[in-house]
Amino acid sequence: MKGRNMTRWRDPAKDPRQAPKSNLITAEGAARLRGILDHLSRVKRPELSTKVGEAAALGDRSENADYTYNKKELNRVIARIRYLTIRLDELQVVDRLPANLDKIFFGAFVDLEDEEGEALQLRIVGHDEIDTQKRWISIDAPMAKALLGKGVDDDAEVLTPNGKVFYTVTAIRYASL
Repeated sequence: MKGRNMTRWRDPAKDPRQAPKSNLITAEGAARLRGILDHLSRVKRPELSTKVGEAAALGDRSENADYTYNKKELNRVIARIRYLTIRLDELQVVDRLPANLDKIFFGAFVDLEDEEGEALQLRIVGHDEIDTQKRWISIDAPMAKALLGKGVDDDAEVLTPNGKVFYTVTAIRYASL
C-alpha cells in the first residue's frame, strides 16, 4: 500500500512516542488553552465560514483559490477546536502548591548549575505548556524526570546524546496562587 500516510514500522514497545504522557497542566496553562478554544470557536470559525460562503457564491469552486484556501483553513480550525475540546476534558489542572516546597515537583521554577558553573533556569510544566523561549520543559522530559523530588544542593544526573551531564539544584521556587 502506497500513500502519503505510510511511515516506517516502529516497534511500539521501544518507540518513545508511545510512552504515556502526563495529563497535568497549570491553572494559567488551562486558562490559556480555554482562551484559544474560545477565540477559535467564537471568532475564527464564523469568520472563515462567512468567507467560504462568499467564495462559494462566486461560482466555479474548482478554479476558485479563495474558496479552496479558506475551506482548508476552516477544516484546520475545526480540527483544532475538536482537539482542544477533547484535550481540555482529559487534562488535570494542578491549582495548588505541593505540601513540601523544598523539593522539586510539578510547576516548580528551578535554578541549576552545571559542572562548568553555568547557571540554568527552567520551569517544569505540562506537555501542552512547553515554551523553549521561557525554558519551560515538560514533566515528561528526561531533564524533568531527573529533577523531580530533588532538593536544594542535590545533584541530578541527566543522560544526553553527548553523555551524562550533572546539575546541582541551587534554588526552587513556586508561583504563588
